[in-house]
Amino acid sequence: MTVLSNRERMIATKFAEGMTYREIGEMFFIAPATVRTHLSAIYRKLDVRSKVALAALLADRRLQELDQLPFERRSTDLCGPPVVAVLPFDNLGGEERWTRIAEGLSADIIVDLARYHDLGVIARQTMLSYKERREDVRSIGRELSADYVMEGTVQAEGQRVRIWVQLVDSRTGVDVWTARYDRSAENLFAMLDSVTENVINVVATCHGQLANLRRDAVRRRPPTSLQAYDCYLLGLEQKHLFTRDSNKEGIRLLTRAVELDPGLARAWTALALAHAVDACNGFSDDVSVSIESWSACVKKALALDPADIYARIMLADLRALQGDIDAAVEEHERVLASSPNNADTLALLAGSLALVGSDAKHGYELAKRAIRLNPNVPWYFGMLGRCCFVLGLYRESLVGLRRSPSDSPATLLFFAMAHAMLGETLRATKIAARLKDEFPSFTPELFINTYPVTNPVAIAAIREGSRRAGLS
Repeated sequence: MTVLSNRERMIATKFAEGMTYREIGEMFFIAPATVRTHLSAIYRKLDVRSKVALAALLADRRLQELDQLPFERRSTDLCGPPVVAVLPFDNLGGEERWTRIAEGLSADIIVDLARYHDLGVIARQTMLSYKERREDVRSIGRELSADYVMEGTVQAEGQRVRIWVQLVDSRTGVDVWTARYDRSAENLFAMLDSVTENVINVVATCHGQLANLRRDAVRRRPPTSLQAYDCYLLGLEQKHLFTRDSNKEGIRLLTRAVELDPGLARAWTALALAHAVDACNGFSDDVSVSIESWSACVKKALALDPADIYARIMLADLRALQGDIDAAVEEHERVLASSPNNADTLALLAGSLALVGSDAKHGYELAKRAIRLNPNVPWYFGMLGRCCFVLGLYRESLVGLRRSPSDSPATLLFFAMAHAMLGETLRATKIAARLKDEFPSFTPELFINTYPVTNPVAIAAIREGSRRAGLS
């Protein structure tokens, strides 16, 4: 099997994940033309001719690496959330204060990772004992029973600081995610907070690297062997595709998850979200039944975990659906105060603030921030597109919608309306015709009544946009 260099492997992985030449160049501090040269060599070595073929080959290689592990190691590692060990970061400079700063950065990452229910994180005090130890990460992983090891370095040169972070699969020794940050040290603490937030959101959210790796592994297992957590991960993935068939499959998998483990609060929350998607996209044969299921699942999730932020966002939208807008707004404010740096939360809130609440500008800012924290999640862009539409930023709305789930009826609705508001009648008519043909039960009024859209400005914008697009 052809072996790529470490640099080639990292570039290939980032390109397969959807990053552009420019984005990859910025990450590795090389020119976009150099990225192109590396990819030409990678394609030649691997005998592939497209990004799709490259992504498939890399995924297959990762699965082959897993299959080469002893059976008992594979089977026990996939029974629950992955476990992460964060080593104290190294200071590559000579100044002692940067050693303390490097250790503080790794400590902050540990604290923030530990807030995610879907991760197990080795305690900071345990990890301090590994300071200055230089064992192979596979040895550290075995010693701590950790699936992944995160390590990093800090290097200060004048007023510039370069931070390097790497996540390594402790079973194979292969790095699964690498990032470099070149920042000004003028506002040191703000800079460190920014790096921490980005690392956490790219690694730990429901679309983060760890969840994606786990899903890749779970898909290799026989369906009869899937456990509650496995079904939850796969169901969440299906739900976020936002098509009728994928949402149906998401509901099936998430229902199975709560059957296997009725105490898995986040599976109840995800199931509530899937029923909400069913209702507001016209996927359901009976919208009232979907809303009842949505409500029942939210109640179950909050009974198990009152602090579940996603369930609380669902609760806020239900409050609005029941006509209690003030309660919905208060719930939104509490959620934002309790989780100001979680990209998933920010993106969900963005749509709610623009359509349910009455602050589309704030929703727009939250959506942009979510994308800065993790630019690899398609539905974040859908929320940005909705906020832009309500604000009258139709061209920017289209830019966001092009990167959102393209087969969602809600996406098609906003696409048609944005083109119509720009006077692009032919494009608007074509998209409207597709929407009517593929989703005959979905209408703008259904979306308004079940999302629910209660912001008067948003209601007026949707009705006018849909009228111009011929959807009224």
